[in-house]
Amino acid sequence: MTTDRRFDKARLPSRHVTEGPARAPHRSYFYAMGLTDEEIHQPWVGVATCWNEAAPCNIALNRQAQAAKAGVKKAGGTAREFTTITVTDGVAMGHEGMRSSLASRDAIADTVELTMRGHCYDALVGLAGCDKSLPGMMMAMIRLNVPSVFVYGGSILPGRHQGRDVTVQDVFEAVGQHQAGTLSDAELAILERVACPSAGACGAQYTANTMACVSEAIGLALLNSSSAPAPYESRDQFCEAAGVAVMTLIEKNIRARDIVTRKSLENAARIVACTGGSTNAALHLPAMAHEAGIAFDLFDVAAIMRDTPWFVDLRPGGRYVAKDLHEVGGVPVVLKELQRVGLLHEDCLTVSGRTLGEELDEIRAEADGRVVYPATSPLTRTGGVVGLRGNLAPDGAIVKVAGMSEAEQVFTGPARVFESEEDAFAAVKARAYREGEVLVIRNEGPAGGPGMREMLATTAALSGQGMGKKVALITDGRFSGATRGFCVGHVGPEAAHGGPIALLRDGDLVTIDALRGELSVALSDEELATRRAAWPGPRETQYASGALWKFARLVGSARHGAVTHPGASAERHVYMDQ
Repeated sequence: MTTDRRFDKARLPSRHVTEGPARAPHRSYFYAMGLTDEEIHQPWVGVATCWNEAAPCNIALNRQAQAAKAGVKKAGGTAREFTTITVTDGVAMGHEGMRSSLASRDAIADTVELTMRGHCYDALVGLAGCDKSLPGMMMAMIRLNVPSVFVYGGSILPGRHQGRDVTVQDVFEAVGQHQAGTLSDAELAILERVACPSAGACGAQYTANTMACVSEAIGLALLNSSSAPAPYESRDQFCEAAGVAVMTLIEKNIRARDIVTRKSLENAARIVACTGGSTNAALHLPAMAHEAGIAFDLFDVAAIMRDTPWFVDLRPGGRYVAKDLHEVGGVPVVLKELQRVGLLHEDCLTVSGRTLGEELDEIRAEADGRVVYPATSPLTRTGGVVGLRGNLAPDGAIVKVAGMSEAEQVFTGPARVFESEEDAFAAVKARAYREGEVLVIRNEGPAGGPGMREMLATTAALSGQGMGKKVALITDGRFSGATRGFCVGHVGPEAAHGGPIALLRDGDLVTIDALRGELSVALSDEELATRRAAWPGPRETQYASGALWKFARLVGSARHGAVTHPGASAERHVYMDQ
């Protein structure tokens, strides 16, 4: 038994594999790996990463994990490193691979849960660097309800091209310019070689950086830990500090659900709005809430975003990238501005063991007026993401309006319906659409896709053709955090569940009004009922077995986070108390 009086091994899960004569076989494995008696009887901390060689967002996680393990050891714990999967959206984008993306979020949460349960680890330091790995890792922390600290792997550095910063978004949009004949093969080849110059996740306020900001605002990450780019050595210092912090959480028995509350979820939604963050947050925040047994759906997220000003000028709606935010003080400066205008719950607990307000009291940096505007003088008076509802979306939909004028936030036009993303992309590539139309991409929801693919290839092609503001697009699938233009996602119920989007026909008049929060079609209830009676049912997919088949049958609606299990409201035991 551990002799460190800070820790009571008798109440920790690791006692099941380290203590007493009956565990001699288990300890024999640990001696085989070089552990000492002292290390065996200390608290055990899982250090989980999504490291792999799939993309730059994950490639630095292995290095950072070593620093986190050093922090655990320094503070009297035994760190055990393990890895899980990642599907990187940038590589999966625009083809069948994207169907695996959302499913990977839940697979990450599931595999971290199973590893923690199977090996009886007492706490978790989780490192992630990509769109779905961030929420997946935080979902595992909340589900297990163990002392947990989240660490973002950091953003990529911006590339430089023709005297300006560029990101992978520029490359996607360059494909549209190339197809339109306004960019040569040679120019495209140069851009693709300079856009992504380092390790790290996509550099603007796309989904990864959005969820990194969430990790600090919700309290699961140490304050100021998320904004430093991946190559910076300062990231290792934050990782070590995370390892030390998790040991304090074990000592004080502060668990993930002590931190993730209704109030902290509201803080998280605030920072998405004020930074012009990704619409995917409206999928991931409800999923995280679900793991805590908290009712918090798309409409709750949208309501908070509606009365939150957008005052952080980040791409894709603005001008700057994560590195620029880091250089002016990072997420704490943004939180201080929310605090200043009374839009922050300061009494929420954080992984430091102190409240968010206490942490912010020590921050001296202020809004610089260039990247971070004063919240009293915002870029726009409402958040960068807006929830929609109407007879075309009874279960809601969401649109990113950061960088759009009020005049650009209302659009009415005839529908042009596509049964898949491929069909839509082919039409855009061939310019087989007209200015003023509402392009409808259906059968791409969580179940119907399956996988709720993102549509960046299509939207980037539209932007590259100069048509991003001349047409609108709606889908029961998702949009990348890099998407710009009037693009509505998460339309629910999805087509596979018989939602109104399944009943649309070419020429139906669709209205998107982000100012009023409306998504509607000019059809009577009677006409919709007639069409529903004639609806042939969900489109069959080619996924009749395997992980995507399983996901399609388990996944719920986008409104509630596209989750795949009943959540904390149905649990009968808490892992930490076994």
